[in-house]
Amino acid sequence: MTQTLISNRIKISGIVQGVGFRPFVYNLATRLGITGWVRNTSGGVEIKATGDPSIIEKFIAVLRNDPPLLSKVDNLIVEPVDTEQFNSFEIRESLANPGEFIPISPDMSICEDCRRELFDPADRRYRYPFINCTNCGPRFTIIQEVPYDRPLTTMSAFAMCSNCAGEYATPSDRRYHAQPIACGVCGPEVAFFSPGEPEIYAEEAIQAARNLIREGRILALKGLGGYHLACDAANVEAVERLHDRKQRSEKPFALMCYDLETLSRYVQVSDAESLLLESPQHPIVLLKKESEVHTLDHTAPNQNHLGIMLPYTPLHLLMLEPAPDFPDVLVMTSGNMSEEPIAYQDDDAKTRLSALADGFLVHNRPIHMRVDDSVTRILDKQVHLIRRARGYAPEPVKVNQQLRQVLSCGAELKNTFALSRGPYVFLSHHIGDLENFETLTSYRQAIEHYKLLFHLNPEAIAVDLHPDYLSTRYGEDLADASGLPLFRIQHHHAHLCACLADNDYHTDEPVIGLIFDGTGYGTDGVIWGGEVLIGGYQSFERVYHLSEIPLAGADTAIRNPSKIALAYLKAAGIEWSEEFPPVNAYRPEDLEVLSKQLALGINCALTTSMGRLFDAVSSLLGLRQHITYEGQAAIELENICDPAETSLYSIPLEGSKVNAVNVFPQILMDIRNGIPNSVISARFHNSVASCCLALCQQIRMTKGINKVALSGGVWQNITLLTKTLDLLRADSFETYTHRRVPTNDGGISLGQTLIADAMLRKQ
Repeated sequence: MTQTLISNRIKISGIVQGVGFRPFVYNLATRLGITGWVRNTSGGVEIKATGDPSIIEKFIAVLRNDPPLLSKVDNLIVEPVDTEQFNSFEIRESLANPGEFIPISPDMSICEDCRRELFDPADRRYRYPFINCTNCGPRFTIIQEVPYDRPLTTMSAFAMCSNCAGEYATPSDRRYHAQPIACGVCGPEVAFFSPGEPEIYAEEAIQAARNLIREGRILALKGLGGYHLACDAANVEAVERLHDRKQRSEKPFALMCYDLETLSRYVQVSDAESLLLESPQHPIVLLKKESEVHTLDHTAPNQNHLGIMLPYTPLHLLMLEPAPDFPDVLVMTSGNMSEEPIAYQDDDAKTRLSALADGFLVHNRPIHMRVDDSVTRILDKQVHLIRRARGYAPEPVKVNQQLRQVLSCGAELKNTFALSRGPYVFLSHHIGDLENFETLTSYRQAIEHYKLLFHLNPEAIAVDLHPDYLSTRYGEDLADASGLPLFRIQHHHAHLCACLADNDYHTDEPVIGLIFDGTGYGTDGVIWGGEVLIGGYQSFERVYHLSEIPLAGADTAIRNPSKIALAYLKAAGIEWSEEFPPVNAYRPEDLEVLSKQLALGINCALTTSMGRLFDAVSSLLGLRQHITYEGQAAIELENICDPAETSLYSIPLEGSKVNAVNVFPQILMDIRNGIPNSVISARFHNSVASCCLALCQQIRMTKGINKVALSGGVWQNITLLTKTLDLLRADSFETYTHRRVPTNDGGISLGQTLIADAMLRKQ
């Protein structure tokens, strides 16, 4: 009987280049006896496959449901075509289609195969610090232009040796078309140097760097997306020296352990957290400290959690290789001074980090795009991103609609920008706080790089409503120069819509938005931050908010929770007394000036910020009068919270205002009655969660809305988030929280994009 053959043309879009997709297709087709070809195009991967109908069906099912590890299939289209018999299956030359684009894979951690080879004395890449294959290694950080081919990456200067070239050209090899492919013969190399000493190379350099760590000194280590500063995490003097040099006196440091077994000595690790730590992304994961282990407390003062990651490059593995006399945990923090962008170019790093590091372990593979480490945590067995960077960016956020091309400039703090096209929002990696020229320069460079990589030509620009944000000014200047329409997006509306987009919400049905953060410019000129909104992508209505409180000295008050606490006490009609910790933070003459300032409103900015309310309570309990990093007071307030406490304070609703001032007399009564701070903290958290439920119930009763989105940096408080979600879900509310993008200002640009797109459609 003659076998019936069919032919299909298959088009696949998504992250399907630079991840071993073509050799995967080739090997699968060859194994199944399918003939035809596969090739890259400007829009993805295209396949022509001929074979028995049942075999073709199986072939397509594998492509759709079980593609290569690092790939992401967003769309797969199958078109029957006239049957064409081929002699074999082959990989064809790429096809350029003008105007098309594809997502690009983020940088990924070393895979198990490469890790095994790294420590195999019989392997030709034994202990080679840049071992990689199509399943792992650098991607985004080395790409200079598209298409993603070696000549257009920072590997272009390294000519492949015959062995590497053979692997690169063999479809059955896992290094087929692995653009960063290298070995000790032909690839990059490491070098170590310290002041006044000659450079040393290769294995000797790694051992010299390890000796520096052993001696309690600080190492600048060039990694995948920039430089780290490393030291022995258990060495108190070394850690304190690093804190001092970085001008980062109390902000927690990220840590790195060799493996899960080592890590579990210091922190509690669930199954979900273990999977995240060992995922291809290998992010920093916030993990709860082991209560009886205090060896690393000084790396994260007054914290209940440590931010820890596992080695994600072969160089990290070699640096942390276990030995009896070598530390089992290293500080691995960004190579920069406080608030500056991470150093990534060698000459700049040597200049900027020379005052911070005692020695440098570097390599000669250039980094084209700096990228920080991502920060995550697990909640309800799901990954929640706190900082979206290495391992996640530039993978786009896919939405359920076709978007116009919009550049969204993001916020001032924890900045990301976004560029949209079709169903994709290319949310940038974490840029940082736009508070200096260096970070603004990094921001501008990254925008141009994303436009180049993804063939983006914005039709409109979206900015935050705040007129003084550097991101807003950048967008305004660009709009003036280009003539493109400019959309000014209210900060908390953007938060709301970022949460909706994060949850694939694509209807016009309005939702309740509990939008709580530290600072956002309101439509009335007040600093908002404790907002209850109703709305969606098209519009929003502000229905409730915290009562306004003056910030004496505006920005200086944000760094001094004591000022905020005193403002709340004055608003409550409570006379300042020496028994109150925030009062004791000032000299009598300073208190007199501050009192007049608040009474007359001199150099005061009004705020409705939930973040500032948490700061004030922290100050009143004597936890934190001055902060050295954003959110410090609120974090320390959460950290002492008694999980067993169930009582709460009254927070009355007065018209459209939530009278948070009312909690202060109640807290003072508890303090005077000797109630522990841990109980007061819990009662306060319970009160805010209960207030959220009451507000949502009121809106449901009057508006019939049963869906609630929670967004803004305050929701990084897991205690508050969990309590609020439990109350809302128990009362049958449908809730939306962030997962793919941060709930803090790192997600703002996603919301700006969806709002600007809706505005464009109205025109």
